[in-house]
Amino acid sequence: MLHDMSENHEKSSSGAANGSSFNEDNERNHPDSEALSLPSSVAGSGTLDRLVDTARDYARAAASDNTLRAYAKDWAHFARWCRMKGADPLPPSPEMIGLYLADLASGSGPSPALSVSTIDRRLSGIAWNYAQRGFTLDRKNRHIATVLAGIKRKHARPPVQKEAILAKDILAMVATLPYDLRGLRDRSILLLGYAGGLRRSEIVSLDVGKDDTPGSGGWIEILDDGAVLTLNAKTGWREVEIGRGSSEQTCPIHALEQWLHFAKIDFGPVFVRTSRDGKKALEARLSDKHVARLIKTTVLKSGIRAELPEKDRLALFSGHSLRAGLASSAEVDERYVQKQLGHASAEMTRRYQRRRDRFRVNLTKAAGL
Repeated sequence: MLHDMSENHEKSSSGAANGSSFNEDNERNHPDSEALSLPSSVAGSGTLDRLVDTARDYARAAASDNTLRAYAKDWAHFARWCRMKGADPLPPSPEMIGLYLADLASGSGPSPALSVSTIDRRLSGIAWNYAQRGFTLDRKNRHIATVLAGIKRKHARPPVQKEAILAKDILAMVATLPYDLRGLRDRSILLLGYAGGLRRSEIVSLDVGKDDTPGSGGWIEILDDGAVLTLNAKTGWREVEIGRGSSEQTCPIHALEQWLHFAKIDFGPVFVRTSRDGKKALEARLSDKHVARLIKTTVLKSGIRAELPEKDRLALFSGHSLRAGLASSAEVDERYVQKQLGHASAEMTRRYQRRRDRFRVNLTKAAGL
């Protein structure tokens, strides 16, 4: 995936000599993974060419599809900005990157100022793209580090967290769904995602069995007492145990069994699209965007936070609301919640707990006041 650095310098200098600027269309037509190739000193062969293709496949799997899409957009935006300023994004220039960050924060152009977290993500995307092209971006360079530190000091705000979906909320949301095939599927998605504290990408990546499909992100084993989900998540492989509920109406495992039975799914993706009339399960795996749309739709239909305008209600909830809901609602030892969510630290788990422990311990009174 790495360009030879001298080759990049040669291309950059030859482009400048010809009076040509960076061509964004050419950049789009040459994916980063295609940059991985044999050294110029090694003669190609059928075996080596196949290994190059295999290595490119592994390189593309180094990050999630969502991350790769975000990084591609970050690079395209930065490359376009450089072109408009009469500069070339290759090789990396800390001075230009510092000016780019300042432009993003100030909102001096037609676009509004970006949040600190978005600017930080843009910088990560740019650094990642440089790495794929054989360059190293020194984020500690004073032209970058001091500008970014100033942006954070001047513009940083508390993180905006999505609202947690609590137990009463998920029951109200599920109650809005019909009992046709599509409704069975969506009911299973909501209950399983909530009880498992799953990311929306984890929900839709599940297969019925191990190694059912190449694009699988995990599989399900249904047992008498519940189900064990084996997930290949962003923190590595982990197992998630989801026990059976107190009633069939609210049990995520019963909902899953109902969906699999009536959809006649015993192999491949667990959650697939349905026909237009909602009566037949198709083969195509659902997109994770369906989970986000499902949450917002059922939130509106169920009347959650009905005192707010519709636009504000939609902005409050997302796929992460399921994970935050489990963390906030489960009255158990924090260690179990941390394990279920797959967090490396208890501090990260506490970020998901929306007001659960607020004023539970009153240090004012404990201090004698």
